[in-house]
Amino acid sequence: MSGMVALRAHSLLTNSDTRPPVILVHGAANSARVWTFWQAELARRGWSSHAIDLRGHGASAPAELGTTRMADYAEDVFALARALREPPVLLGWSMGGLVALMAAAACRARACVGLAPSAPARTCNSAVPLRTGTFGPEEYGIVSRDPARQPAMEDLDRDERVVALESLGLESRFARDERKAGIVVGRAPGPVLIVTGTADALWPRRRYDDLPFAADHVEIVGATHWGLVLNRRLLSAMSSAVDSWLEKNVSRENVQDRETKATTEPAKS
Repeated sequence: MSGMVALRAHSLLTNSDTRPPVILVHGAANSARVWTFWQAELARRGWSSHAIDLRGHGASAPAELGTTRMADYAEDVFALARALREPPVLLGWSMGGLVALMAAAACRARACVGLAPSAPARTCNSAVPLRTGTFGPEEYGIVSRDPARQPAMEDLDRDERVVALESLGLESRFARDERKAGIVVGRAPGPVLIVTGTADALWPRRRYDDLPFAADHVEIVGATHWGLVLNRRLLSAMSSAVDSWLEKNVSRENVQDRETKATTEPAKS
């Protein structure tokens, strides 16, 4: 449980008092380092953010990753949310997007944004074996630490690839097998936005056609899976789309307006 694990979060705060904080959740075999450019852009737009290193990743304390579950990662996010002064927005990439969806209800999240998230399932396939152990980024096609030899990062420049490579680490095979079996997420507790890239062969837009809950969608032209989180040339367009969506759905004024409307509207017979 998170109460027994020392977690680290990299925080970048602003002076805004009209926007809730954003918790950023990294992907598999990764760390909070991957949010470097997104955090700066969110701050420029007035959003405070906290990029968590999930247990056993980045600067967080070592953990027994071989038996770590997806629910453990969700508990890590909840532990961070509990330490904040108000319910957050959750923004996750890849595996982290699914972790965010899993944690949203417990966190009372204002909204969830997934950058090509691992998709939740409608049912769990119990026939899929759940293996203990760990694996590294080579299972995602990253077999070299040379920035020039990264075919999965074709839309990233050298500096962006360096950040990607610095973010890498080991990952729980048990948690990955859980995702293969299917993680069932109930009704979304709030607004959900799914952001995909037209050059993302791993998680294209069509893979979200059968989500078990309603979601809004934004597609970023030319973005690969890694590009959604690290491509600085596309970041302005991506952050603008996310910022506009958040302003409509979760800025404090809009939330208060919806709550006031809900309490003042006459009951329908």
